[in-house]
Amino acid sequence: MDPTFVQNLHNLLLQTISNDTTHVKAATAQLNADFYKTPACIPALASILASSPEQPVRQLAAVELRKRVSQNSGNLWITLPQNEREEIKQKLPELILAEANNLVRHSAARVIAAIATIEIPLGTWGQLLPFLHQTCTSSEVVHREVGIYILFTVLENIVEGFQEHLESFFKLFEQLLIDPQSIEVRITTVRALGVIAQYIDSDDKNDLKSFQALLPPMIQVIGQCVETGNENGARQLFDVLETLLILEVPILGKHIPELAHFLLQCGGNVSFESELRVLALNALNWTIQSNNLAPAILEGLMPIATEDEPEDLDDDAPSRSALRIIDGLATNLPPSQVFPALRNLIVTYFNSPDPKNRRGAMLALGVSVEGCSEYMTPLMGEVWPIVETGLVDGDATVRKASCVAVSCLCEWLEDECSAKHAVLIPRIMDLMNNADTQRSACTALDALLEILQDVIDQYLPLIMERLGGLLESAPLPVKAVVTGAIGSAAHASKSNFLPYFQPTMAHIQHFLILTGEGEEIELRGITMDAIGTFAEAVGKDVFRPYFPDMMKQAFQGIEMGSARLRECSFLFFGVMARVFGEEFAPYLPNVVPALLTSCKQDEHGDDAVSLSVADASSAFASGSSPSNAITVADDGDTSIELEDINLDKLLDVNSAIAVEKEIAADTIGTLFAACKAHFFPYVEQSALELVALLPHYYEGIRKSATDSLLEFVRTFYDLSDPQEWTPGHVTTPLSPRVKELVGHTLIPLLEMYETEDNKSVASSLCVGLAETINKVGPAFVDGHLDTVCNIAIQILEQKAFCQQDPDQDDTEEAPEDQAEYDSVLISSAGDLVSALAQALGSDFAPAFNTFFPLIAKYYKTSRSLSDRSSAIGCLAEIISGMKEAITPTTQPLLELFYRALSDPDAEVQSNAAFAVGQLVENTQHDLAPQYIQLLGALRPLFNVTPDSSAAQLNAKDNAAGAVGRLIVRNTSAIPLDQVLPIFVNALPLKNDYLENRPAFRAIFHLFQTNGAALLPFLDRLLQVFGHVLDPSQADQVGDEIRADLIKLIAMINAEDPAKVQASGLAVFLPGA
Repeated sequence: MDPTFVQNLHNLLLQTISNDTTHVKAATAQLNADFYKTPACIPALASILASSPEQPVRQLAAVELRKRVSQNSGNLWITLPQNEREEIKQKLPELILAEANNLVRHSAARVIAAIATIEIPLGTWGQLLPFLHQTCTSSEVVHREVGIYILFTVLENIVEGFQEHLESFFKLFEQLLIDPQSIEVRITTVRALGVIAQYIDSDDKNDLKSFQALLPPMIQVIGQCVETGNENGARQLFDVLETLLILEVPILGKHIPELAHFLLQCGGNVSFESELRVLALNALNWTIQSNNLAPAILEGLMPIATEDEPEDLDDDAPSRSALRIIDGLATNLPPSQVFPALRNLIVTYFNSPDPKNRRGAMLALGVSVEGCSEYMTPLMGEVWPIVETGLVDGDATVRKASCVAVSCLCEWLEDECSAKHAVLIPRIMDLMNNADTQRSACTALDALLEILQDVIDQYLPLIMERLGGLLESAPLPVKAVVTGAIGSAAHASKSNFLPYFQPTMAHIQHFLILTGEGEEIELRGITMDAIGTFAEAVGKDVFRPYFPDMMKQAFQGIEMGSARLRECSFLFFGVMARVFGEEFAPYLPNVVPALLTSCKQDEHGDDAVSLSVADASSAFASGSSPSNAITVADDGDTSIELEDINLDKLLDVNSAIAVEKEIAADTIGTLFAACKAHFFPYVEQSALELVALLPHYYEGIRKSATDSLLEFVRTFYDLSDPQEWTPGHVTTPLSPRVKELVGHTLIPLLEMYETEDNKSVASSLCVGLAETINKVGPAFVDGHLDTVCNIAIQILEQKAFCQQDPDQDDTEEAPEDQAEYDSVLISSAGDLVSALAQALGSDFAPAFNTFFPLIAKYYKTSRSLSDRSSAIGCLAEIISGMKEAITPTTQPLLELFYRALSDPDAEVQSNAAFAVGQLVENTQHDLAPQYIQLLGALRPLFNVTPDSSAAQLNAKDNAAGAVGRLIVRNTSAIPLDQVLPIFVNALPLKNDYLENRPAFRAIFHLFQTNGAALLPFLDRLLQVFGHVLDPSQADQVGDEIRADLIKLIAMINAEDPAKVQASGLAVFLPGA
């Protein structure tokens, strides 16, 4: 080894740790050019690591030595002469044992791991394992710490080469987990076990058993870290726990209840440091996915949820972690396992004299709504008194929490909340007068206004007066919420917002020139969102004078360097395109490039850092949402140590940019649909960018890209002057350009599904495919029919990738009781099956034999309302598509529909009535013998009052449509004297106008074949005709029925002109 080379290298390393940036850059450039490309740098760095008196230089030498050994897959190391490699392998372990500095020891240990990665697979370092075993069992505590750390770093790299040594490792680790002198030994041992766990296969029963035997002492080590306030050690070990919890192999098995209890104890112990409690609760979040521990976990979480929250929304705290877990339980588990226990706790805590308990109860109620909304609906009579009392509680924190609960309820239970407007609006308006509750009350009002629809009219003057006043006087954060609430008022009131439009624009336009970080940017963005909503409410003609200036403001927002403002500008572009349609086209040359630039951008700030997939997964459980998303790259720069990265900063930047890209991808699809042919120049480039986003780690981006790509196909198809397609295997070809676009989009979407782990994205894909099949017809799936069918089959069998439960055996039947999000996915798969049936018609018959039992199994009393309703609705749509090909399955379908007609829920009854009508209309079997029983099953559905629920009114309309179909199919089998009074009295239909078609066809049929039967009902029918033909009402019957109805009125006029005149229908007569 050349001493001059070593000395020069040492001097340059010393120069790179100076504070002079110029010297650092010069030294780094010279190192890269003159030293790091030659194998000689490896023994030189090893020499410096062994001999330099400067600890920072030894540390840097170790880091650079690891990089050079690993460089180009180890090529530099392999080109070293064998004797030099052997000398380094021999001396490096001894050198580490002699090193006094812990940081240098750790970096040098990673050098051993890098060398072992190359040498162990070649079988050329047999001395390493005996050395490590000897060191780990040394009587010297420092030696044990070094030995286990080296072993840990080696295992991180090449555990697969050590499979035959696992049993001896387990015996060694059993001793190290109870090391009497060093917590560092115990922590590193747990970390090493976390690495080994990832390589144990479910078939390796002995290894699995040995590992599980070590779980209790592993958990004890975590407890020791928490109790002693060792935050760094606890953080590392909680990461290990999360890894064990998400592995497909059920490593934790029967220990999960014990683990959950331990984590709850850590999270609930107020004497522990807050950060450590949060870590424990975050790990607890992973135990809830599929284990029936909800009641016990909820009982432990509620006291934590009552603790104080920090002022800053971005700061974490045990109380926020507890509420997140309650949300996770409600979302991921069947609501029957969660809400009954939670409801009892909410009642108990809400009746407490301690306002913290009452506040915690309200917040727990709020976070549980998303996952339990359907389950809660029949129980709202018990929930509303708690909410209403909370809104007038004597403590301001309870009133604020009650406003949060109202906001959550409005988002997920629209009809129930809208019906309570008379109570909610006055109480929320009162809370807006109090500075303590003003912001929360405005947020609740915003959520309520979003869903009020016509009911808002009676409150609009009062609401706008109050909100307008707050725009003048409130602090900036409240102004932002108020502006959003005004947008919601515009959304609900539509054209009734006109009187308030110009005054409000005058009030808020100056918010669009705010440039300050934080609150000012947020207010500017919300103002842009609200103005877009105003435009939709008042229409393009009224908004047109503001259009150019608002577009200018949106473009300025893009240039301000804020992901939040870019997001708001993109949303605004989408709204403007929807409002102005093809008038928006002149802006496309400026808008589309901005959107594509956003889609292409990297998700990190100026301090660009890419992590390897392994590093990222060790830092985070997954990139499953924008709040925990992180840029990962397979070729990450190995010079970066994970510990050196500001992860919080990286996450914040990633989160904002990920959401911005999600909006950009969504807006691209909106622009094409709105601007039509004007968008043609951008189709190819946009489609390529959207396809490139399909593998993205954040599900929101995947969902937006999916939706927009399918929107592209539908829009392009509409613009291709297509022939009308006929059901069946493809007979109507697509135009070449549409076919090309389908080829470029469908295959990547189907490939994405194979690895899609998010149920919401899978659901969106199914719905989008169904919508596109309904539009484009069978040609859309030509060549891919089996693949698309298999998507629906997998989901209905609950075997899709996103439905997999690592704790469930492959042969085990999926549970019937499931989370409400699972039901949404099942319903989406039903939509896809229905669309395939519509597209294939009678050719769907072979596939139906597969699908029928898969769909029918979701109609059981043990299934949720959503499952039961969507199963019957799906079958009805399939019958509608297959027509007479359904005949062979008539009897089992009829038996199923009879059961559904007596379902306790009106939504299911409604779908069953529609399904019965479709079956009677389409089957070739003579169902006349069933008519009396069918009419008897339909009869209760007609018993409604004006106060009946929307589902009951809908069921009545579908029952009327079913009776109409029965009449047309076989009038002689109908006891008209009993049926017509009920049937005619059910008209006009108020909820489901589509069922007017079979109802009126029955009337036309009777007038033609048995007019005398209708004479007693003529006056009533003429009133009905007048109602459905009223030009001031929305169209209720469609052009075909309208034309036939006018002909019928002319026929009646020929017989009895006085009746027609008296009913006011003469205006519809020819020549009138």
